[in-house]
Amino acid sequence: MTMASDPTTLKPQIDTLFLRKRLLAFGLPALILAYFAYIFVAFDMAGLSERANLDNGKTLIRDSYSYKTHVTRDNRNAAVSIAIEGERKGAYPDGEAPAWVALGEETVIDLGNGHIVTFGPKQVTYDIPGYGLVVTEPGRRGVQAQLPEGDVPEWINASKNRLAIYTDAGRLTVTRNRSEVFKYNYGWELFFFTLDSPYHGMGLGELLSRATSGEAGAIANDFWTNKMWRHADVAWAIFETILMAFLGTFGAAMVSLPLAFLAAKNFAPLLAIRFAMRRMFDFFRGVDALIWTIVLSRAFGPGPLTGALAILITDTGSFGKMFSEALENVDGKQIEGIQSTGAKPLQRYRFGVLPQITPVLLSQVLYFLESNTRSATIIGAITGGGIGLLLTQAIITQKDWEEVSYYIVLIILMVMLMDWLSGILRRKLIKG
Repeated sequence: MTMASDPTTLKPQIDTLFLRKRLLAFGLPALILAYFAYIFVAFDMAGLSERANLDNGKTLIRDSYSYKTHVTRDNRNAAVSIAIEGERKGAYPDGEAPAWVALGEETVIDLGNGHIVTFGPKQVTYDIPGYGLVVTEPGRRGVQAQLPEGDVPEWINASKNRLAIYTDAGRLTVTRNRSEVFKYNYGWELFFFTLDSPYHGMGLGELLSRATSGEAGAIANDFWTNKMWRHADVAWAIFETILMAFLGTFGAAMVSLPLAFLAAKNFAPLLAIRFAMRRMFDFFRGVDALIWTIVLSRAFGPGPLTGALAILITDTGSFGKMFSEALENVDGKQIEGIQSTGAKPLQRYRFGVLPQITPVLLSQVLYFLESNTRSATIIGAITGGGIGLLLTQAIITQKDWEEVSYYIVLIILMVMLMDWLSGILRRKLIKG
């Protein structure tokens, strides 16, 4: 029996091996569980439910697919105004109102399902089905509210100076100086034509009839110059976003391709040059495009060109690394074949190297173009250009969340379009 096959010698080794496997089998899951436990405590996951406000979430979601009409009365002079989303651009002319508002000495507002609000000369009433009539009298002494007998429900907030009623039909707020009703409706109101447009309220059939009779240009102009939805400004913002991504991506490709030759082993024999170029690529791509955006905006000011430069710098590092690796994997026999014909160095690169790496280059550039279309949205929010700026402004105001959803839909469609176009280009250019 040899020493290697002695059971007394092999047993400690086998025991050690099994012990390591047991430690790995039980230790790794225990380590993962400990990590998740740390996250649970460090991020205060238990308090997340307490901090969450579901009512605000419901309101945000509802605002994304609906709009609200404000009916407001100045309690000091009894003047009534009506406006979509409370904006001047969506205000009804004096004496005009939607069908559910009856103007007069008493303004009667039918919120639907039996909910009736009345702005009287001195009193404001709200007839709520299943609850009763709420009567308020705003004045110098505050808001005197008379509620039906019984406990005050949670959807009514009453104090000396303010009364707020929240129902599924709408909302009523009464203060000393103002009474206001909000009524929600589905859709994006005034998306096509504003109230001052002669085409507002027309059906599709009548619009088509007018378009065929010579009014197509006027209809398109009223839609394009919509003061609330600003379709012309949004279209230009989309163009700026795509332009940022296009200039940054293809600019980086043109800059990084010649530099990649200096970072490839088979084209740059000097170690110092390769080391310097590779570290430069690491530096460019190691700093995120958002950081470059902030730095460049301080140097050049805000604008789409600043965003394009930020993408260019970041992608130069990424393209330089990928292109240099592709160059190191080229087939030297093709280069030798071109060289045997008496071709000069530039001709060898043009006909012996580039055809080999073109599929890789085009595939990566087109993929980055698609990705940078999304990145340009965020960069535009910082540099002040593109659809990102409009989206940020709409989110900050927290007024028209249907406008936010409109921009998000456009961004998704833009990304889908770029994905479709890049797929076509890949098939045409790479395979061709």
